[in-house]
Amino acid sequence: MQKITMHTSKTYDILIEEGLLASAAERIAEVLPPSEEPGKAAARRCCLVCDKTVYALYGRQELPLYDGLTAAGYDVHTCTFDPGEGSKTLKMAAEICRVMAAKGFTRDDFIIALGGGVCGDLAGFAASVYMRGVSFVQIPTTLLAMADSSIGGKTGVNTEAGKNMIGSFWQPDLILIDPAVLETLDQAEVLNGLAEIIKAGFIADGTIFDSLSEDLTEAIVKAINVKKEIVEADERESGQRRLLNFGHTIGHAIEKCSGYTVPHGCAVMNGMYLTSLAADELGWSSAPVAGLIRNVIDAFAYPVYKEYKAAQLAEAAAGDKKRVSDNIVIVYPDRPGCCGTKELPVSELENFIVTGLSKAKATKWR
Repeated sequence: MQKITMHTSKTYDILIEEGLLASAAERIAEVLPPSEEPGKAAARRCCLVCDKTVYALYGRQELPLYDGLTAAGYDVHTCTFDPGEGSKTLKMAAEICRVMAAKGFTRDDFIIALGGGVCGDLAGFAASVYMRGVSFVQIPTTLLAMADSSIGGKTGVNTEAGKNMIGSFWQPDLILIDPAVLETLDQAEVLNGLAEIIKAGFIADGTIFDSLSEDLTEAIVKAINVKKEIVEADERESGQRRLLNFGHTIGHAIEKCSGYTVPHGCAVMNGMYLTSLAADELGWSSAPVAGLIRNVIDAFAYPVYKEYKAAQLAEAAAGDKKRVSDNIVIVYPDRPGCCGTKELPVSELENFIVTGLSKAKATKWR
């Protein structure tokens, strides 16, 4: 088993091991004991939150996680939702809180987020606001959640104004990663997660690319360590943590323009490429990076999204969380393995995107 310890406002462990899901209850009990007196009627309550697909695969009764939790002495309740970004809403977060209140959850009880990024963001946000904050455990079941979204304490829900516009910083008490569950993912979902691992390679650790072809678990661990170092230095995204948003300004705009039908990681991969092309063209980068990102896109056959105009994307991105007054923070690659940031006037954002799209067209982007 590999263990990574996060030192933020809360210190907690990230455990990574094949087959870990089967012993999850045991690991959780070490951090959040079922009760002071095993077998006591007033057992600690846990709310297992997952979408309906994940519930059928890993969360229902008679499966190791649920049965392990009950055998350990927890009073287990479940709250499920329809898969997809459409469920990541204030309404669904309120429903989780309603279920917990109806079952008598107190501040001593906790939430388990079992699923991908949507589940982690949604359940984590509910944990942060229920009774002004309860403990929660992340058990990510997608590659994207394992390598990125479950790490670092960001939670949130979507609104018409944009993705994750309402949220909080709320660190989990434990993260359990079982790479064996990745076997149930389809190729599209694997690509979705690989994008965030690849992003980590471009912003800080180029050895990740070697790991991708040799050992996916090791690539996950390296991506986590990149995020760990940045988050520990800047937990609440006042400076260095912004580097983790490479590709996200345009990526989030693509997601929003698509009505959130475009997968997050694939949108971010497009965002990284367009940002790199514009940065190269404008002379921001000390060494060209766009060609390397294009090679990755072609090697993995990432989908490209050419149907959105610069004006559409700029309008969608103008409400981005990285906006500071009349400026927006753009994360760009300075050179392979190193990114920088620039504050760009929002009024110039459309021209920046035009530059990226024009260069992409010139390179005969699929």
